[in-house]
Amino acid sequence: MPLLFLRAAALFAFAGLFSLLVLWCPPLHAQQAPGATQTVTDLAGRSVKLPARVERILLGEGRLLPALAVFERDDPARRLVGMMGDYESLDEAGYAQWRSRFPQIDKVPRVGRNSAGSFSDEQAIALRPQVAILGLAGGHGPSKNDRETLARLEAAGVAVVFIDFRHDPLKNTVRSMELLGAVLGKRKEADEFVAFWRAQLERVESRLRNAPASTRYPTVFLENRVGLSDECCATMVGLVGLLMDAGGANNVARGLIPGEHGTLNPEFLIATQPQLYIGTGIGSMATVQKSPLRIVLGADATPEAARASLVRATQRRGIAQLQAVQQPGRAHAIWHHYYNSPFNVVAVQVFAKWQHPELFADLDPRETLQTMFQRFQPIPLTGVYWTSL
Repeated sequence: MPLLFLRAAALFAFAGLFSLLVLWCPPLHAQQAPGATQTVTDLAGRSVKLPARVERILLGEGRLLPALAVFERDDPARRLVGMMGDYESLDEAGYAQWRSRFPQIDKVPRVGRNSAGSFSDEQAIALRPQVAILGLAGGHGPSKNDRETLARLEAAGVAVVFIDFRHDPLKNTVRSMELLGAVLGKRKEADEFVAFWRAQLERVESRLRNAPASTRYPTVFLENRVGLSDECCATMVGLVGLLMDAGGANNVARGLIPGEHGTLNPEFLIATQPQLYIGTGIGSMATVQKSPLRIVLGADATPEAARASLVRATQRRGIAQLQAVQQPGRAHAIWHHYYNSPFNVVAVQVFAKWQHPELFADLDPRETLQTMFQRFQPIPLTGVYWTSL
């Protein structure tokens, strides 16, 4: 056999073998050395060194589960070694939907209940998480101000990253999702979510920017967690108030409430007579009997129950005297938990329609929410998340 032919055959065989090796080469993340690391900047401005491939996660708030699921749609609990217990206690109907689809979530150890003070450093460290994902402003879990907790976790080798949907949602939702994409090795999923979120916010912001000069932002009283207490009139300028402002509102509490939330005097409200009333709902179908003044919204709510609960809530002393609840189309309610959710842009659209109905006549927030669930969540959209009289 000629030597030239043998060389050609050998070269062809080598090329074929090389092609097979390329085709069967594992993905990049699987080639990373066990000790490989990456460095990210979290929402507290901290430079955090963490494993390049994260397999063990601790959630500092249970209600961050839907955000995690954007990146882990097949099994949100796959990398979850521990979490706080706030989800099932503060939004029982919402958590039940996740439990039904992913029963293994119930088996994830809880490291606390629904307050930062209940968080157990010892339990969290014993679970050996590589990364703890905490809320920047806390509320129902450790925050950046819980320095002792932070120090103990880091001393045990746990990388701590802070995200934020609560304190400054319009700025920090995008940054938080991009950070989660980097931490979880899911940058493509982060980019897809962020692009959609930005487009939906721009639908509101662009119209408000280009609205006629005669456009006036209506005065609004936003009642916080309706029915949680018998007293009137808890309100917010932060939290849900920031989402309401983004929809073009003049919050009557602005400048009167120190911090993110507080209480207004009922006499002040009656004298001011805001043009719109909006309450936030923390009730569910299961709470109707024991807490009848709570507004029923969320994963198990029906349109009839939601509206009926708003009727009851607006008949309370201090609220019933407001002209906004006496006239059709001026009293509304929205799901409270949008204040700590990456789907908060839907609330901005809802507020925009209520506050500027003519300007946003063609906007359909329910369609936006449906699309977000279809594209970014492993569970179906159920229930009612806002209602009006």
